[in-house]
Amino acid sequence: MGNEQSRPPARARTGRSRVLVAALAAAGLLLGGAPSSGAEAAPGGSAAEAAANEVVTWGASQVQLDEPENFGDMTVRNLVHTSVGGRGLQVTLSNAEGERPITFSPVTVGVQAEGAAVVPGRQHQLTFDGEASVTIASGETAQSDPLNWNVPADTTLAVSVHTMGDTGPVTGHAFANQVSYTAPGDATDDVSGDAFDGTINSWYWVEALTVQPPRQASTLAFFGDSITDGVGATTGANLRWPDQLADRISNSRYVHRFGVMNQGISANRLLEDGIGDAGIDRFAGDVLDEPSVSTVFVLEGVNDLRWDVATTPEDLTDAYQQLISEAHAEGVCVVGATILPFGGSSRWNAEREEIRLEVNDWIRTSGAFDSVVDFDAVVRDPDNPVEMDPRYGDDDHLHPSDEGYTQMAEAVDLTTLDCDRER
Repeated sequence: MGNEQSRPPARARTGRSRVLVAALAAAGLLLGGAPSSGAEAAPGGSAAEAAANEVVTWGASQVQLDEPENFGDMTVRNLVHTSVGGRGLQVTLSNAEGERPITFSPVTVGVQAEGAAVVPGRQHQLTFDGEASVTIASGETAQSDPLNWNVPADTTLAVSVHTMGDTGPVTGHAFANQVSYTAPGDATDDVSGDAFDGTINSWYWVEALTVQPPRQASTLAFFGDSITDGVGATTGANLRWPDQLADRISNSRYVHRFGVMNQGISANRLLEDGIGDAGIDRFAGDVLDEPSVSTVFVLEGVNDLRWDVATTPEDLTDAYQQLISEAHAEGVCVVGATILPFGGSSRWNAEREEIRLEVNDWIRTSGAFDSVVDFDAVVRDPDNPVEMDPRYGDDDHLHPSDEGYTQMAEAVDLTTLDCDRER
């Protein structure tokens, strides 16, 4: 799950107001209209229209990446995979961990064909306050204007950003489990992909994509570490357990009702900064400040056990109760997930295992969460329950395999998504 590294202090973030959306809806100020054909797109739509039913169709928590200091005059083509479809696409770019302002000009989004190539006629330029260029100050984010385009569900999009000037340290998501591409100069309008001669395994500067689904919907947030991030899954196959749960949802009566936002960070810990801010510090910004979040799945704590950050069960259970309290105050339901077995991996011992068992028993029986998904019971080896079942685990005995992630996604009772709390 990665080694420890120093991090800057947690940043302040500005939340999007669900109260404003509700007020606009009550006043009849949210605009409707038929979706576009998808073949053409235009920036436009009022702020009220963009706020109506805005949900996250893709998202990733941001950290400062270990990358070269200067990424100026380059194009990064980030490949990201949508969950729910809809119109009014908006892309959030982040310079939250940067040390100087960064100018992006231009920025495009399109449907991936193969590799770095984009489907002809399915790539569109984004604007920010009507302009093709946006400068984002250090510690800030910027959201594009809504795009009048029908974004397909369960589809890989290419978000291409051209940087101008010296970027300094890169804000992004370190473990993407997806190959993206780089090109010198401005290659944002390159449909063939021929200009992209470099590859990266992270996402640079792209924080979230939001859409307005065809019916009233909300965002599901998945909060955790590398097991939520998808370490152990096949690269580029979108087989992380939140992805596979999104597939289940799309084939159920809940279709169109939920967007999926994966806020897992590999090597992240709940109680202490490491790779990314400590979970208890980043929870509000990475989950509660995002649009229309109705339910969050919490699967975090194994790194705290492995690195002796949590030395008693109460260290973790007290932190879970803090997250639950914060979420409930915002009207967000919380699904607690038991910590997976990690016997046979580095840093496992009997003392850490005993704490894990006590924490899992609390998750199952305390009643603190709105509901529980027992991943431990699903993936453990019935003959040696301190370890993962060999059918479901990666070779490191710490992360699930593709099949393990399938079992996790299948274990979620979809009726828990009906949870509805009042602020």
